[in-house]
Amino acid sequence: MALTNGGGYAEYVAVPEGQVLPVPYGWSFAEAASLPETWFTVTQTLVMRAGLIPGMTVLVHGASGGIGGAAIQIATLLGAKAIGVTSSPEKSAYALSLGAVATIDRSEDIAERVLALTEGRGVDRVVDVVGGDMAAVNVAASARSGHIVLISTLEGGSAQVPLRQMMAKGITMSGSTLRPQSSETKAAIAERIAFSLLLHLSLPDWVKPKISTFALEDAARAHEQMETRNHIGKLVLLTSFGRAQENLR
Repeated sequence: MALTNGGGYAEYVAVPEGQVLPVPYGWSFAEAASLPETWFTVTQTLVMRAGLIPGMTVLVHGASGGIGGAAIQIATLLGAKAIGVTSSPEKSAYALSLGAVATIDRSEDIAERVLALTEGRGVDRVVDVVGGDMAAVNVAASARSGHIVLISTLEGGSAQVPLRQMMAKGITMSGSTLRPQSSETKAAIAERIAFSLLLHLSLPDWVKPKISTFALEDAARAHEQMETRNHIGKLVLLTSFGRAQENLR
């Protein structure tokens, strides 16, 4: 499995060798294909940049999606506690199955619930794929010296941010995208995954991410489903080889 540069909608791709990782034992190619983009993204931002360490508490938005699910599992592996934000009981159950210690429904007062779950302290790290008005909520939910990691802006690329509250709490907010990173940076991320995280994925009790598969020629239909934001886990496109491999399982 590998992180491709610029997407992998093809039967064959050329990838820098530093971005290639072994498929975990017991995983199909389709299951493995769901990992690199999300695990590289979370490892780069939450772990390597935001300095996640054991004992921290992490608020994860979009907890039932690919990025959110990866953030929950990586945080749990590294000894942190993940609180997932979801939008349905089914998505909440999925986030909990991945290791979240609690979930919050988006219809609730997220900051209030976070403070209740953390005895008034707030969370040390936030993984935000929402953007927009959620920025102010994340600040309110953060503990002192918190770090908000902005990975996507599904609900708005602009925000009103309470700067004085950020200053008073000493909060850091960082944004990042994976694609423009250098091959050297991506290789460093792959090395961190290989040495700190990958072996756990082959354990018999490891919970694999839920995937939904589509034929490569049905990519448009996969995008339509993704845009509804009703799916759980990852959407994976299969080449003819990939379909044959799945049929053998």
